[in-house]
Amino acid sequence: MLKVAMLSYWHVHAWDYTRQLMARDDVKITAVWDEIPERGEKAAKEIGAAFEADLDTLLKRDDVDAVVVDTPTNLHKEVMVAAAQAGKHIFTEKVMAITVKDCQEIADAVRKAGVKFCISFPHRTMPHNLFAKKVVDEKLIGDITLLRVRNAHDGSVGGWLPDHFYDPDECGGGAMIDLGAHGMYLSRWLLGEPVRITSIFNNYIDKPVEDNAVSVIEFKNKAIAINETGFVTSNSPFTMELHGTHGSLFIGGSENKVRLISKKIDSQVSGWITPTQLPEPLPSAINQWVDGILNDGEIIFGLEDGIQLTELMEGAYKSHRENRIVEL
Repeated sequence: MLKVAMLSYWHVHAWDYTRQLMARDDVKITAVWDEIPERGEKAAKEIGAAFEADLDTLLKRDDVDAVVVDTPTNLHKEVMVAAAQAGKHIFTEKVMAITVKDCQEIADAVRKAGVKFCISFPHRTMPHNLFAKKVVDEKLIGDITLLRVRNAHDGSVGGWLPDHFYDPDECGGGAMIDLGAHGMYLSRWLLGEPVRITSIFNNYIDKPVEDNAVSVIEFKNKAIAINETGFVTSNSPFTMELHGTHGSLFIGGSENKVRLISKKIDSQVSGWITPTQLPEPLPSAINQWVDGILNDGEIIFGLEDGIQLTELMEGAYKSHRENRIVEL
């Protein structure tokens, strides 16, 4: 039985992780800590766990083997370093930290302690994106020259996004560091090593962080990625396009389909095709983490993935602030 503590209910996905853990018969949520005690006490009561107002006290508990970190992003380093030093396994919401320097300190603490670590990259578990990875790795559309990812919602114009998601200190930014993270880690996974990045961010709603944002990334292999995100578009479906020297792959969009065209297969079938079978979905990140701890299963999303995501984010925001292309 894995005994888990929930560290904060600040993030909108904290309850998703709670439900996933509570659905397992080999996990028990034993304790809760929150930087806002009233919120933590309420959550602990709802799930039948103990509440600890002091983080150090919680991390010393014998009935806590591992922690799920959903604190404000600017507390990630402090909380995760303390958890690692206390010998607790760590699952964290993305991003790992606001700066690469903070990520490195977390990684050093995790490696020194020898605990398990996982970061939440849900789009890398999905069948359509796993198919995109297969297309890239097997060069089914040749060498990739352009990737476009659009991931946006109406959280600001719809009024349902929590107010604290507009706090630049707690979050480290707005739409790009939150929702745009998915396009960032997909781009890094599919295209390899980035070399430079440029961004345009703006505010449709009068808030202190961006709610409408685009970053363009050039990779070592000469591919270019366009990562679009925002909190101000309604009915904007997830869309990913991959364009290569021999064809193109479209995922999602208004029809929510996977469509492929390639000169490499046009001798067998001409025009656009829709694959009849996609890869099986991978276990969710938090289930990978639990299985990695209990059964020594593979945890796919680790420290290097977290550092690489923050490298792109740090470059994207530096480009926006300084109005220039940033070398990575």
